[in-house]
Amino acid sequence: MSVLSTIVLAAEEAKIALFFPSWVFPIIAAVVFVALGFVVWSFRDVANRHSQKTGGSSASGHATNH
Repeated sequence: MSVLSTIVLAAEEAKIALFFPSWVFPIIAAVVFVALGFVVWSFRDVANRHSQKTGGSSASGHATNH
């Protein structure tokens, strides 16, 4: 038996049964992605809700000359 056929046979013997069917993994990834997107979306505009803590600086970040 050649080395190549030995490697191929060893690779075929090393198959492991998956925990879920293979189509479940992209579904899990999509659900996690949507959940994390919802978390990011829920914190939108949080910095502008607390304008008293910003020290009254202008929105552009430049100092005004009065």
